[in-house]
Amino acid sequence: MTQHETCATPSGAFSSVAAFALDMKAEAVPDAVRRSAALYLLDLLGVAIAGHALEAGRIARDHAVRHWAAGPGAPSARLLFDGRTTSLPGFAFALGTQIDNFDAHDGWQPSKGHAGVALLPGLLAFAQGYPPRDGSAHVSGRDALAALVVGYEVGYRAAVALHHTVSDYHTSGAWNALGVVALGARLRGVERDIFRHALGIAEYHGPRSQMMREIANPTMLHDGSGFGAMVGVQSLLLAEDGFAGAPAATIEFRDVGAAWDDLGERWLTCAQYIKPYPICRWAHAAIDAALALRQTHAIDPSQIAEIEVATFAYAADLSGAVPATTSLAQYALAWPVAAAFVRGDVGPNEVMEISFSDPALVAMTGRVCAVVDPALEAAYPDHRLARVTVRMASGEKFYSGVTTASGGPDPQASEADVVAKFERFAAPVAGAKRTQALIEATLGLAVYNATMQPLSALLYAPLDA
Repeated sequence: MTQHETCATPSGAFSSVAAFALDMKAEAVPDAVRRSAALYLLDLLGVAIAGHALEAGRIARDHAVRHWAAGPGAPSARLLFDGRTTSLPGFAFALGTQIDNFDAHDGWQPSKGHAGVALLPGLLAFAQGYPPRDGSAHVSGRDALAALVVGYEVGYRAAVALHHTVSDYHTSGAWNALGVVALGARLRGVERDIFRHALGIAEYHGPRSQMMREIANPTMLHDGSGFGAMVGVQSLLLAEDGFAGAPAATIEFRDVGAAWDDLGERWLTCAQYIKPYPICRWAHAAIDAALALRQTHAIDPSQIAEIEVATFAYAADLSGAVPATTSLAQYALAWPVAAAFVRGDVGPNEVMEISFSDPALVAMTGRVCAVVDPALEAAYPDHRLARVTVRMASGEKFYSGVTTASGGPDPQASEADVVAKFERFAAPVAGAKRTQALIEATLGLAVYNATMQPLSALLYAPLDA
């Protein structure tokens, strides 16, 4: 990014961001955008439920309770599906880490990452920690969804600005922290100077972690969004306490202005994808191709001799080995493609340790190889494409043709798709009754005069309650 002398005076881009985040009426969010936001919120809750048993989530929750407790007189929040209480930054870290480590949450392709994983923790932290400033007992549904939309719109544009101006490929936490600030600032109704300082703090302290290091060595660090969520919440609280931050370069420097020109006109919230599988998005086109081949040709997995996946470079770099951990399974290509052929499904069970010793899956993983196709590489990041070729023991071959990852944005996942995924992910953990109640309460946020109270009543009791 180019250094220049505009640090003292807010830029035109900042003024636009502040007007959008702080001044826009909730009613100005188009109905279709508001409805999409409710669906993404539901999807994120399903991912959080499915990932609740992961070791990374358990460690993060216990850590937040032990080390990030709220001090005397400080706002606090109950942990999702847990019931214990922690500080707002601790809550954001715990939930962000839990969602981030179950890789099935929303994303926007040009960002090469994810916003909702940090925005949901920010939304629930601020909604619990502070009463609405209008004196209401609960945040209204429209205000909650408008804040979520603001977070998506600001966060994804910050991602574009960051990717445009730096050489490293940073994790989502590097930019989704700014979306959390925008969401929180709107809910809190802060002044512009506090908002500006908070954005600067979040950008400066957001985890500028290198994504490909994590891809090569998958761990609980994942996409940096546990810390992105925490940094976003902490930054706004710091700015409200008077802590000063430098202007956010991804908003105020001259070489990023184009990223913000269409704010409030083009709604990126509706251009996201929903992930059908809890696997890195880069592998989804190959999974879809494999599932289609299996069904179309009634392929007997025991007769497969070799599977070739042609795709873009980042996808080809995903692991080709049998995973030993959930993190390794989620950043893999060979393993989920093998699961698609062997089980006809790539769901929560396929990324859990219980599946890693399945002899059929282990054997099939060794039959998958990946190659980079120049044409598919050129289409990235606007498209995630793959082509799968299967050679049978008989010598017969089956070809998928070029396949686009399902789940959106073109075509967009339908409400029925999102609800079905939520039921698939949540019901085995939360039970059918609580799952249906969560669907009704979450989608009900888009209804006029709704509040977050019905949803809040379902979120904080332990899952076994």
